[in-house]
Amino acid sequence: MNIFLAQQNYHIGNFESNTRKIIDAIREARARGGDLIVFSELAVCGYPPRDFLEFDDFIEQSLLAIDKIREEADSIGVIIGAPSRNPQIEGKDLFNSAYLLYEKKIAGIAHKTLLPTYDIFDEYRYFEPAYEWNVIPFKGLRLAITICEDIWNIEDNPLYRICPMDQLMPGAPDLMINISASPFDYGHAEGRISTIKRNVAHYKLPMIYCNTVGSQTEIVFDGGSVVMDEQQQTIAALPFFEEALQNVHWSREKGFEEAVIKSAGDVPDYQQIPESFSAEQGIDEIHKALVLGIRDYFGKMGFSKAIVASSGGIDSALVLALACEALQPENVQALLMPSQFSSGHSVEDAVKLSENLGNPYQILPINAVFDAFSHTLQPVFGDLPFSVAEENLQSRIRGTLVMALSNKFGSILLNTSNKSELATGYGTLYGDMAGGLGVLGDCYKMQVYALSHYINRHQTIIPENILVKAPSAELRPGQKDSDSLPDYSVLDPILYQYIERRQGPKEIIARGFDAALVSRILKLVNTNEYKRNQFCPIIRVSPKAFGVGRRVPIVGKYLS
Repeated sequence: MNIFLAQQNYHIGNFESNTRKIIDAIREARARGGDLIVFSELAVCGYPPRDFLEFDDFIEQSLLAIDKIREEADSIGVIIGAPSRNPQIEGKDLFNSAYLLYEKKIAGIAHKTLLPTYDIFDEYRYFEPAYEWNVIPFKGLRLAITICEDIWNIEDNPLYRICPMDQLMPGAPDLMINISASPFDYGHAEGRISTIKRNVAHYKLPMIYCNTVGSQTEIVFDGGSVVMDEQQQTIAALPFFEEALQNVHWSREKGFEEAVIKSAGDVPDYQQIPESFSAEQGIDEIHKALVLGIRDYFGKMGFSKAIVASSGGIDSALVLALACEALQPENVQALLMPSQFSSGHSVEDAVKLSENLGNPYQILPINAVFDAFSHTLQPVFGDLPFSVAEENLQSRIRGTLVMALSNKFGSILLNTSNKSELATGYGTLYGDMAGGLGVLGDCYKMQVYALSHYINRHQTIIPENILVKAPSAELRPGQKDSDSLPDYSVLDPILYQYIERRQGPKEIIARGFDAALVSRILKLVNTNEYKRNQFCPIIRVSPKAFGVGRRVPIVGKYLS
């Protein structure tokens, strides 16, 4: 049997585009002698559709798309993900389903059993879990079809009380096929391979695993679809962060006829969230995820041009470099807005960066605007000393100017705040926290440095002076980030323990961190939830990002 895996990038709710892409892959696979082609979870409507699933018209369009795809499934079988209606009176109205289309009919259907309701997932809000399990016959074979989470309950500490493959094994399947929408984080690919291996070893069956690729606002899907034989050898491994169409040859008698890409060796036991913070972990993959996140956000939203407030600091430098890579330099405008507190080298560094990248830039000094605001406020402020009010005023002036250019020229403002700043509230609402997309909001400051060095791995793009100078918002004379925050090499590991690993103060202090410092940092995190609640979407690259995957009360007493 000639089996194809279609690893594709879908657009949520764009049924016309998704259906066309799916049909094109079916036709190519059929022309190349394909017997079966496998697509990913909810491929027809895109993942995650969220509350679109509550619209009957959305479901009808999905079902109509299945009808169109079914007409292409003549001599070739098609396994594809889409919502289906629950015919029972009880339970939710929909299933998250995998359709087997063949001979222009729905030859079989499997429903997802394990509906994740954690982090970014909220599937039980919309779907009914499967209540029956059957292998599906196809061209003399018996297929055990599961959907994403269904294979993840094989770990030593199961999250669910049922394992779908256990229910399917009495049907004596020949192949396991799993269709997924498994999102990226910097350790998740290793976890997938480990999970697939455990399933193969436990059930002694080969597995075809098809994942989606592409970014859906904050969630990035990295692909990495895999075919593994019953000896746990990787027969085919599709690329990460790219669309791909790959075929393998398999028969019950001979197994897989040839290896496309052989396994490099055993995969170590998977630890989803490492115990200790490492700024270097997964830098190559994080870089690719951020570029894809920017590119897809703009492409799927119909935007073409970006604008970045370029300060001469490392955060804006990295965002500018990533945006130029994702969108091409001519489509990325840098706006330099120095004040009387900006150092001369900051402007020079920002100019040099844009010259290295080849993107357009403009310089709009804010001195006169700041003086005008200060003069207007003087009757109220009187002789009160210079404070955070004047600092934030500069940030908000910059936010106003950069948003004015965004409105005038149709450019989308890319926010440059990093995760360390967002965690501790080191940012100004309606100022440097403005933007349409948070590029670095899931990258700690030490990861920002690591990514910047990675950008420079072949040639100097980000000027050396930006990499080595002390971080500063430059909102008052001689200001440094260290005036308000602990050194990032100390701060980031503590934040990581609290945010990614959900460790409380006692556990963090037990790791050797100063008790007073831990208390201060955790209090900053909790009391600044109101700021993050007003922030733009953040491209997710870690196991626990601010945004849809982290739900913390704004008004709460814990550690405050």
